[in-house]
Amino acid sequence: MSSEQIIASLKELVATPENPGKVLTDPADLDNYGKDWTKIYPPKPLAIVLPKTTEQVQALVKFANENQVALVPSGGRTGLSAGAVAANGEVVVAFDNMNQILDFNASDRTMRCQAGVVTEQLQTFAEENGLYYPVDFASAGSSQLGGNLSTNAGGIKVIRWGMSRDWVAGLKVVTGKGDVLDLNKDLAKNNTGYDLRHLFIGAEGTLGFITEATMKLTRKPDDLTVLVLGLNDLTNTMDVLQAFQKKLDLTAYEFFSHQAMGHVLAHGQVQAPFETEAPYYALLEFEAVSDQVMDDAMALFEQCVEEGWVLDGVISQSETQAQNLWQLRERISESIAPRIPYKNDISVVVSKVPGFLQEIDSVVTEHYPDFEIIWFGHIGDGNLHLNILKPEDMAKEDFFEKCQQVNKWVFEIVERYQGSVSAEHGVGMTKKPYLQYTRSEAEIAYLRGIKQVFDPNNIMNPGKIFD
Repeated sequence: MSSEQIIASLKELVATPENPGKVLTDPADLDNYGKDWTKIYPPKPLAIVLPKTTEQVQALVKFANENQVALVPSGGRTGLSAGAVAANGEVVVAFDNMNQILDFNASDRTMRCQAGVVTEQLQTFAEENGLYYPVDFASAGSSQLGGNLSTNAGGIKVIRWGMSRDWVAGLKVVTGKGDVLDLNKDLAKNNTGYDLRHLFIGAEGTLGFITEATMKLTRKPDDLTVLVLGLNDLTNTMDVLQAFQKKLDLTAYEFFSHQAMGHVLAHGQVQAPFETEAPYYALLEFEAVSDQVMDDAMALFEQCVEEGWVLDGVISQSETQAQNLWQLRERISESIAPRIPYKNDISVVVSKVPGFLQEIDSVVTEHYPDFEIIWFGHIGDGNLHLNILKPEDMAKEDFFEKCQQVNKWVFEIVERYQGSVSAEHGVGMTKKPYLQYTRSEAEIAYLRGIKQVFDPNNIMNPGKIFD
């Protein structure tokens, strides 16, 4: 089929009278919907389809199989691994118009949502009903549920509440063959063989498209309090974590370097938490549900100072101050964006973090002393964000080329520490060449076999995770 014939057919498929979808071909729309936050691969989609129903998605997938048309899913497009980039003339299936909360069950504490529901929309609905959706990240205002699940997004609360995967009661998916599967039917207990939900969570749309998800909710935390500490040394991050976890159930444990905070302060709108400068900072969050908890927190802070782990610190006295302290961490990505950072989100088990980070930092600074390195991350769950900033006088192409060599060194260290080359954002195209550093040849062979079962014609987000 010609491009014109494909586009005409797509328009017919989604032109259902009750819930008509859209097909976009304007160059600005192709550029917008054909990419995510990565800036390496220029988008070249054939067309953008915005379906309204699962049935329309099913029709699209069946058409794609019959005509060998590749499909790329698009949610909030906030990913950083080029998992949602259409670079080779694919048809983008964008879920922006499948954005309805379909059902809420107070007794089960669940809500059923279409894939295009924005994270913040889900969180707000839960709060309005006296409940809480705990999976949270900086992109909550734009990221969509389908994309979150397709990359098993985690964010800032993993230490207490886990990953997106942990909050899925049920899924409705359209497989790469065009079958509609209603997975688990929202059951708390369902011991009837393989749980197919977990194949689609983290699959980046390569097995099929998530169209609906039933998400579990929990009680809203009480009196969230934030403590920001200036650390004497990187190894002290673990000392502090161990000390506080003996007495408190932390809801978050984040860290960032002095260089990272410097960019946030220079960006404006945020003030330094205290006058003392420290090489690293930790941000702890916990529920201050009683005077005893606050007393324990202050005693632990004093203990950390006495041990020489902490140089200074501040604790929030109000919800507003807590939110302001969070800005020190949340605004890092925004503040360094103008420098075109090269990002790596990597992970190891928590106990290995200090040695792991120090090795990587030494390798990068030794070989590229002119590169500025910015560290931050969800250190409480072993997730580190390595950001290398492009020198002002270096061409973007030359910079990315040099960073490819950095990748090899970094991922060799990841492999030695038995970590992951992608703790967030999935594999996509950027991490695809390095998958073997985390997954064995045998594992990858099984992954390919699973792909063949669900998507025999390789039309679902081809070229992502592996070729």
